[in-house]
Amino acid sequence: MAILLASRFGAHDLAVWRDALQGVLPEETLLTEPVAGRAHEIDIALAANPPAGALRGLPALRLVQSLWAGVEGLLADRSLPADVPLARMVDPAMNAAMAETAAWAVLSLHRGFFDYAAQQREARWQTHRQRRADEVCVGVLGLGEMGRTVALRLVRDGYRVMGWSTRAAPVAGVHTGAGEAALNALLSAAEIVINLLPLTPATRGFFDARRLAQLRPGAALVNLARGAHVVDEALLAALDAGQIGHAVLDAFEHEPLPAAHPYWSHPKVTLLPHVAAQTDPRSAAQVVAGNVRALRAGRPLAHLVDRSRGY
Repeated sequence: MAILLASRFGAHDLAVWRDALQGVLPEETLLTEPVAGRAHEIDIALAANPPAGALRGLPALRLVQSLWAGVEGLLADRSLPADVPLARMVDPAMNAAMAETAAWAVLSLHRGFFDYAAQQREARWQTHRQRRADEVCVGVLGLGEMGRTVALRLVRDGYRVMGWSTRAAPVAGVHTGAGEAALNALLSAAEIVINLLPLTPATRGFFDARRLAQLRPGAALVNLARGAHVVDEALLAALDAGQIGHAVLDAFEHEPLPAAHPYWSHPKVTLLPHVAAQTDPRSAAQVVAGNVRALRAGRPLAHLVDRSRGY
């Protein structure tokens, strides 16, 4: 049998992934494209934003393993076989990277470092009151693997952390809740709200005008999940009105972000080019190897997607 690496990687990235995967799975045959006459041998597909239809016509397929944490793109591909298990990428190294980015954003907002950067551009010397971390309440939306890692990192840094998810998900040291009432309580209390929700039909456009109005006036929004969670026009209006004090944005509905987009020049927006937590082939290959060997041995697979929930 064979493994297909279905991706849109350029030549360099493809070589890096191929070497990392072959290094941990030397016993496997790894194909970077379906070879004529060998489609019937492919029983595992490793998916990284593959072209639509790339997983069609593989009669022996038994597992689709995503190389990215998000699977909304795969689920939107109607050619994805409905009866084949789909697994998410849950990589501790990626979780740690996300926690680093979240900690940077929270510290920068808490200590006013974005304001100091603006003052530097104006050659303006002005100090602001320094607060302790335990005076700042941070809300984390989404308590999956990444959300829990982020919440625990912020607890260790001394912040008061609230967490919310669609289902109860206790996290040590974090005041957690589920359901609409708990969400409203978090949004009204948190000074900084970090979005790590999965993108599903229910969470698309989550931060619209109504939701942003529920946030504590002047709160900061840190979106490290997907651009489609945020209604851009609503966020820009909330920033201009002062309802949102600052936004740290890592993902956008259209990427690369168009040069004319207002986010680039908005004084209350700090943006990143979707780099909060990049997949590291070295560690991700180990995760892939675990599921490949589990499939071969007939053991349970890790991090399977519940298609009815979208993640």
